Amino acid sequence: MVSTSSTHALTPDELAAIVARDIPQGAYVNLGIGQPTKVADHLPEGSGVVLHTENGMLNMGPAATGDQVDPDLTNAGKVPVTELPGASYFHHADSFAMMRGGHLDVCVLGAFQVSAYGDLANWHTGAPDAIPAVGGAMDLAIGAKQVFVMMTLFDKQGRPKLVPTCTYPLTGVGCVSRVYTDVAVFDVGVDGAVVRETFGIEVGELQERLELPLS
Repeated sequence: MVSTSSTHALTPDELAAIVARDIPQGAYVNLGIGQPTKVADHLPEGSGVVLHTENGMLNMGPAATGDQVDPDLTNAGKVPVTELPGASYFHHADSFAMMRGGHLDVCVLGAFQVSAYGDLANWHTGAPDAIPAVGGAMDLAIGAKQVFVMMTLFDKQGRPKLVPTCTYPLTGVGCVSRVYTDVAVFDVGVDGAVVRETFGIEVGELQERLELPLS
């Protein structure tokens, strides 16, 4: 049975709290640039989650504010962050070795499109004037044991970003396991898209607006 946990579409911070809720205790996690970085601010105290940054840090804390800001201490998106006890720093190459070597339990990425079968497109829209921004997304998509995507369900033109087949250049094939959006959470994979939870919308309306079958 699909649960409805909110009467309205979620704000980015509310969605980040939902993602944080579902990250397993003690997991090693990478948060992608953009909305996913907000997850760091919503992890419960004592969760034991260790945050990894692409630019070479383990045990990153929440975003830094006020006097906490150190211009030399940032995440991969150049946002000032805090460090938790036991934090460590290392070379960029070592960071990518962790990503590629299967040492991360979860990564949370943004996306332009995700297919119902777990394909991910998040580095380029294919538009002639678009600036490609692959970064470490391909390494994370293939290297992490679980890939969560955090995005709005519809783009600025109202077009679905959860699609039958990605039309943008792919980052990874069959790599995404769960998609968190402002109006619903979906499991995706070989069996297609399954609605887990909705926020301010009924499954029937989702089915009408999406161009794919839902279960």
